Amino acid sequence: MSATYWCELAWLGGDEPEAGVVLTLERDRFASVESGVADPPAGATTLPGLTLPGLANAHSHAFHRALRSRTHAGAGTFWTWREQMYALAGVLDPDRYHALARATFAEMALAGITVVGEFHYLHHGPDGAPYADANAMGWAVLSAAVQAGIRITLLDTCYLRGGFEAPLDSVQRRFADADVTAWARRTAALETRPTARIGAAAHSVRALGKASLEAVVDVARERAWVLHAHVSEQAAENEACLAAYGVTPTELLAQVGAPGMGFTAVHATHVTDRDVALLGRSCCCLCPTTERDLADGIGPARALRDAGATLALGTDSNAVIDILEEARAVELDERLISGERGRHTPADLLRAATSAGYESLGWPEGGRLEAGALADFTTLALDGVRLAGTAPADAIPAAMFAATAGDVRDVVVGGREVVRDGAHVDIDVAAELDAAIRAAWA
Repeated sequence: MSATYWCELAWLGGDEPEAGVVLTLERDRFASVESGVADPPAGATTLPGLTLPGLANAHSHAFHRALRSRTHAGAGTFWTWREQMYALAGVLDPDRYHALARATFAEMALAGITVVGEFHYLHHGPDGAPYADANAMGWAVLSAAVQAGIRITLLDTCYLRGGFEAPLDSVQRRFADADVTAWARRTAALETRPTARIGAAAHSVRALGKASLEAVVDVARERAWVLHAHVSEQAAENEACLAAYGVTPTELLAQVGAPGMGFTAVHATHVTDRDVALLGRSCCCLCPTTERDLADGIGPARALRDAGATLALGTDSNAVIDILEEARAVELDERLISGERGRHTPADLLRAATSAGYESLGWPEGGRLEAGALADFTTLALDGVRLAGTAPADAIPAAMFAATAGDVRDVVVGGREVVRDGAHVDIDVAAELDAAIRAAWA
């Protein structure tokens, strides 16, 4: 199967877009990418606007989508929000989870997201007993992404305890395997698909002991899986880790060999200078819309970059599904605390939104418009109210600082059209979201 697209403008990795870019697809890859072609070739599909590599959502909890509008108005902290999240986690079954995840991933497609990292820890039945198929919930999530038309890395999460020296509570039993051996045995049954891969996650240092963390790292390395972990999202986690081990969460992860290529620290909000240095060979996934919604804080994005870390982006709680907003928030939030502008260039932010996220999720062949790369791309309209009047040379900063998910016009994943003229080709996304969220709370 082959196809040809002519892009009015396309970002090929530089500071400015290229004009007249022809994308030639052969099955699920780019066979060639040519710029400077004034007129569309015969038979080519014309894409007005700005075409970008597919956007990567490196950190998602799909079921949190059902919390949107229910948790934002009240007072409290991350920990009071978590009580509401646990109430939802306590009632989902594989069928309801599948419907909710399918609709959520379809919403991501509408936002230009072509690959998602699903940090999956809702494994077992309400009483903590495994389903007949111990991966029933994982299969529900994987099939949901396939049906929604986007790639997925299922980051199957090891979760063993309720906190530092704390037992599991009633809901957390759904998250937990008996030990790392049981987690490794269960996840060994998960299989990759053409648009789905498997990775590992350690939920957090508070949910695993040091020996268990080391064992998870070993399993991920043996299987050549990427490894993700929540790191220092809350100052309280740092304080508890220091009390338990005498080191920060990052230092504990370093002691068991986690940081390095293939490891992604999610959030890294409350990290020390020493932590920043230790994360210099890793990826750090920032989720600004969730971090500000939960009053978590603002992470040191520029310091992490300067230390050598790669930055990726995630929608986390899915209170907002808009990677363009996540990208600009990295720069704009840091302006607030630094008093300086231009901490990250538009091209830096766009790399975080595309190739860095793909790399973090174990798809290094994606996130770029170049020959041999995965044929995943997203086109933004430039004629809407937010981007009208944008000069071609300014299209990249305009996209990074003004565009929203609502400007996404067309999305192609693996050579297959998933979104056309702003609508999902297979799914009535709003109707499915409405039905799935009502069912989740029924």
